[in-house]
Order: sequence, then structure tokens, then C-alpha cells
Amino acid sequence: MKNGGEKASKFERLAEKRVSDAIKKLRLIGNLSNKHNYSYSDDHVQQIIRALDSEMQLMKSRFREETDVKAFGFSFKTKKNE
Repeated sequence: MKNGGEKASKFERLAEKRVSDAIKKLRLIGNLSNKHNYSYSDDHVQQIIRALDSEMQLMKSRFREETDVKAFGFSFKTKKNE
């Protein structure tokens, strides 16, 4: 069984990599805002922001409560699918 020092070291190593990866992905999502390359509606933007906000709230909850939360993917909802 791993001792506390090994677990903390593993946590720090994995957290640094995963948080860095998440920041890179968020910046890539931000790149989608370039209207010269992409066309999108305010509804698209709001759906993206809601999905990311929701996932951030779930992550925060897991750190506070140690609950097992199931993750969901993301896809755009059309007006008729809502």
C-alpha cells in the first residue's frame, strides 16, 4: 500500500499534467471564437459555456464531497431536441 507521501507525489504529478492539458483544451475552445474561421450563433456559445460550467461544478463537488459523479459528453442541442 502506498504511503501518504507517495500518494501526494502521484496526485501532484497527475494534477499538473491534467490541469495543463485542460487549460490547453480550453484555449483551443477559445480559438473557436475567431469569426474569420468559424460561423456560430449565440445559442452555440451559450451551450458550450453551460456545458463547461456544469462540468466545473461537478468537479468542485467531487473535491468537496468525494462523491462519484458520472461524466457526460457534449453535443449541440437543436431547438427540436431540447
